[in-house]
Amino acid sequence: MRQASKLPLDVEPAAQESEASRANAPTSERHRAIVHLDLDAFYAAVEMLENPELADKPILVGGRPESRGVVATASYAARAYGIHSAMPMYRAVRLCPDAIVLPPRFDLYRAYSRRVMTLLYDTSPLLERVSIDEAYLDVTAQVSEWQEAAEIARRLQERVQAEVGLSASLGVATNKLVAKVASDHDKPTGLTVVHPGEEAAFLAPLPVQALWGIGPVTAEKLDRMGVTTVGDLAGISQELLLARFGDYGRAMAERARGIDRRLVVTVHERKSVSREMTFSRDLREMKVLKKHLWHLSQGVARRLERAGVVAGTIAIKLRYDNFETLSRQMSLDVPADDAVRIYRAALSLLHQTWERDRAVRLLGVGADHLTLPTGQLPLF
Repeated sequence: MRQASKLPLDVEPAAQESEASRANAPTSERHRAIVHLDLDAFYAAVEMLENPELADKPILVGGRPESRGVVATASYAARAYGIHSAMPMYRAVRLCPDAIVLPPRFDLYRAYSRRVMTLLYDTSPLLERVSIDEAYLDVTAQVSEWQEAAEIARRLQERVQAEVGLSASLGVATNKLVAKVASDHDKPTGLTVVHPGEEAAFLAPLPVQALWGIGPVTAEKLDRMGVTTVGDLAGISQELLLARFGDYGRAMAERARGIDRRLVVTVHERKSVSREMTFSRDLREMKVLKKHLWHLSQGVARRLERAGVVAGTIAIKLRYDNFETLSRQMSLDVPADDAVRIYRAALSLLHQTWERDRAVRLLGVGADHLTLPTGQLPLF
């Protein structure tokens, strides 16, 4: 999956290095062997496994078009119509009127994800789960010659297909950055190997946005400099990039040359997840506030699901038109990650907090005290 844009109230995962993680630190004596696995059109693929009659049909998993839902995953048959993740569902349905729209079944997807992650962990204990459908593996310790990593990836791809029934695309490289780009290079069911020393050449013809951390705004600034490909970026002096982009310019210069020193980190601690919205006009009606509260709750639920965690505490943030800001929270009897339970808790807090008829400028929903779901396999 593509990286989600940062949300206003998010606290990004803080990586904690375990002994296993430190063991895979880059050394000058040998190249690391990193595998990135990305399940192809994961939600839609699971739905087709559960109902074979859906095979090869345009499947859209996400919210209903009449409720301002968005596309969570589109099958490859649907993508042929120009549909992509995060597209408003009403627009996707216009592009493909025959598309079959299905509501997400996150419990089912998590069950399939656990089966895949178990196979990955069986391959190497140095496993970094990025989201429900993608992960990194460091297989350096499993190979005596670097090129053996490609065979490990091939066998893993075959096992995921044979034992779980899912298609996956994999990239093999000397670091996480290039392995991730490689897994996107030939989808679906691709296996792209970038050998040591070939990183810069592999990246050079790709658009700059293929690099982690370069979004539309940065890409537009680079375009004004005449930089559209990674190769163009690699040809810009680090001094110029530092002058234009500060310290981030140094990072871009390294990434353009295929350099990435990040470790495969086996433990992530996500402190909290939240969404907030500043309204174009102040709101005074509970009916309208409830509608926005529901959309915010859905957004928080999606972030929890992607991180594979559940929340023990739900909070709201309320800002009046005079900028007075209030926060309230409540603990859940059982940690949750589904939008309905998050919304019910948030609505209860809103009733307790909002002074009726006072104009509301901003509303936010947050989730805290995050843990692994009950029954989660102890992969890490």
